[in-house]
Amino acid sequence: MIQKIDKQAVQEALEMAYDRCKNETGGKNADYIPYLANVPSDLFGIAACLPDGDVVAVGDVKYRFGIESVSKVPTAILAMNQYSGEEVLQKIGADATGLPFNSIMAILLEKDHPSTPLVNAGAISACSMIRPTGDSQGKWQAIVEFIADLAGSPVEVIDELYKSETATNFNNKSIAWLLKNYNRIYDDPDLALDIYTRQCSIGVTAVQLAVMAATIANGGVNPITCKPVFKPELAPKITSMMATVGFYEHTGDWLFQTGLPAKTGVGGGIMGVVPGVMGVAAFAPPLDEAGNSVKAQKALAYISLHLNMGVFGTTRCVMEEKEPARA
Repeated sequence: MIQKIDKQAVQEALEMAYDRCKNETGGKNADYIPYLANVPSDLFGIAACLPDGDVVAVGDVKYRFGIESVSKVPTAILAMNQYSGEEVLQKIGADATGLPFNSIMAILLEKDHPSTPLVNAGAISACSMIRPTGDSQGKWQAIVEFIADLAGSPVEVIDELYKSETATNFNNKSIAWLLKNYNRIYDDPDLALDIYTRQCSIGVTAVQLAVMAATIANGGVNPITCKPVFKPELAPKITSMMATVGFYEHTGDWLFQTGLPAKTGVGGGIMGVVPGVMGVAAFAPPLDEAGNSVKAQKALAYISLHLNMGVFGTTRCVMEEKEPARA
């Protein structure tokens, strides 16, 4: 059920979060991908998309940054939409690894399972599942068009980022071929890896991420274009995946503190879904040690608590403790 939320209240929450977090200096840009290391570290933007398609935003919300691991969400949805949730569960899984997003050890421990489409191994496996199999251009077209439908506007690869990613993806090459060894790659491993690398190199804005999140919150219907993008029964499945692994090894802490299902990327973006209510997103390049934007997660945590958006119940008492009434 779609719930109405006061636009002015959301705007005020975003502005307060921006003011509180804009001077945060913690974290550093991802430096293992040269392109990301050179993105201006002071960029910061927050956006929200409401069920009626209204967008509220503050800061650098038109800057196009690398979507990176947030792209795992649309690919997981597309795989479930092309097959079914159950088939993706059987072929990939939905369990959090509790380990870093690019962990090879997680595959070895599972022996025959990538665990979830929202870590590198599962995302590469999901890319291998996308139809048409064996057709690089066809696969890519399916993915990029699906992401554009979620965002309600066109997206394209940042070429310099794609080249930078391709030149440094040695760990992911190992993951792809290890999955092949366990029969958990469903197309050519090199083709699947290239598709995965390209999708991570797509440029998006904070507004586009917020609209993508709102489309999930809206049961698969884009609130701006009103286009049905994916089967409605998949919305709770992808939201549950985001809730259980969206912040990798810090997911439990994040969910405990905010109750907000969200997915991060090393480009500095975070996308949060409030089912039936709205989508939110924030962007700031400096990351913590797990690869999550320091400033963006603080901003979204404040917004979630201030607007009482936790999916497990009220957080009002938490806010009353942390935010005494002002005179």
